[in-house]
Amino acid sequence: MRKPAALIALIMGAGLLAGTPASAQGKDGCFNKAAQGTNTDEAGAKFQAFEAILQSFDWGAWASWISNKTTPGYKITTTSSRCTKGGLGVTCVTQAKICKA
Repeated sequence: MRKPAALIALIMGAGLLAGTPASAQGKDGCFNKAAQGTNTDEAGAKFQAFEAILQSFDWGAWASWISNKTTPGYKITTTSSRCTKGGLGVTCVTQAKICKA
């Protein structure tokens, strides 16, 4: 049985539900995260990966981003995305730098 794309993205989110320990943050208060998303097209796969990144460190930031595309308390910069076709459509691995605002 295949798992839904959203579940795969959640599972692949680095540090899911564990938060980011202070020791993993740089002196500037920033940290890096990566996640994988799968969807029928590239835009959807990138969306899934970005959602998984947000969920991996702050569900409130994720909820805010879903409702109004803001992440209060954080500045998030997508540093790279790598996408490949196959399987369920397109799979993207996205990396982001997250800094406390």
